[in-house]
Amino acid sequence: YCLLDFFQKDFITMIDESHVTIPQVQAMYRADRNRKVTLVEHGFRLPSALDNRPLKFEEFEKLTGDTVYVSATPADYELQKSGGTVIEQIVRPTGLLDPEVEIRPLGSQVDDVMEEIRKTAAQGGRTIVTTLTKKSAERLADYLSELGMRVKYLHSEIDAIERVRILSELRDGAFDCLIGINLLREGIDLPEVRLVAILDADKEGFLRSERSLIQVAGRAARNAEGRVILYADIITDSIKKLLKVTKDRRAKQIAYNEAHHITPKTIIKKKRETIEETIFGYDESKEENKTFLTVAEGRARYTAGSGRGKKKTENAKSAPPFSQMDVTEIISELEREMMEAAEALEFERAAELRDKIRKIEKGELKLC
Repeated sequence: YCLLDFFQKDFITMIDESHVTIPQVQAMYRADRNRKVTLVEHGFRLPSALDNRPLKFEEFEKLTGDTVYVSATPADYELQKSGGTVIEQIVRPTGLLDPEVEIRPLGSQVDDVMEEIRKTAAQGGRTIVTTLTKKSAERLADYLSELGMRVKYLHSEIDAIERVRILSELRDGAFDCLIGINLLREGIDLPEVRLVAILDADKEGFLRSERSLIQVAGRAARNAEGRVILYADIITDSIKKLLKVTKDRRAKQIAYNEAHHITPKTIIKKKRETIEETIFGYDESKEENKTFLTVAEGRARYTAGSGRGKKKTENAKSAPPFSQMDVTEIISELEREMMEAAEALEFERAAELRDKIRKIEKGELKLC
C-alpha cells in the first residue's frame, strides 16, 4: 500500500513541470533499487529494505486517474496521453509579452555579453547567462569578476541553501549577473531579470533543445523590458522553433493587449525570506553568533570557545536551534548523518561520523 491507495477514487492529479517530473517518477524505482542493492550486498541494510520502495511508473499510472499535466513545454508523453489536447495560457494578466529574441554571432560572444551585462545593470536590471558546462560557467564568472564585474555562478554542486541565497542576492542587487547551466531552466521566477543570454546556442543537444531554449528564454518573461540574446553561427531547428513560437505568442499577446487597452507591467513580487530568516531569525554575520561552530556539515551545532559568560541568555535567543540540542539529540542527528553518508556510499565520511559519536558518548568531545 501507499498513500494514494487511501485517496478517494475520483481524485484529480496535478503534475507541475511535467516535462521533468514524469521522467523523475519513471526513474525513481530503479534508482532506489540500485542504491539499496549495494547497501544490502555490503551489509549496511537488511534484505527487507528492498521492500520499502517507490512505485514503479506503471503502478503510479494505475493509481492516478484523471491527470492534468502543467508545463510550458510539454513532452511527447504528455502530448500522447492527452491526445494532443493542450490548453495554452498565452495571455498573461499583467499583459507581459514573450521576450524578443535576437541572434548574434559566436565569435565575439564573451565580449558582447560582457557589454550587455553592463548596459542591463546600468538600467537597474539583472542578467542570466547560460553556458554548456559547469567548468565554463565557473571560468566565465572568474573572468568577468577579474574585470571588476559583479558576477556569480550557479550549478548543481552548490548546495540547496546556498542556491536559494544566491538567487535572493541576485534579486536584491548584490550582484548583476548569474551564470549557470540547465538548472536555470525551471522554477526560477525573477522579475528583475531583463536579459537572458544563451552562449553556444547552436550546439544541438539536451541543453539546447527546443524545450530547453523555450524554458531558458522564459526567465526574461517576467519583466516588461525582458529580452533574449542567442549566440549562434548556425540557425538550428531548435532555434527556428523557438523563433516561431515566440513570434506567434507575441502576435496573440499584442493583439489582446491592444483590444483590451492593456499596458504590459513588470511583475511586482515580494522577496521570499530564507528558512533561517523566517523561522529562526538567525544571522551568521552577527558577532554574537560567531562562536557557534558546525558539526556534520551544518546540521548539528555545538558551542565552543569563549564569549558566553554574561551574554549566555542573549546568545541562546539569537543562536540557531541546533545550539539548543542536548547530547541525545546531537547523537541522534549525527547517526542520521552517518546513515545518509552510508546510503550515498560515502563510507569514509560515515566512519568519521561514527567515531565522532563514540567520542561524544565517552565524553571526549565536550558540547558545553
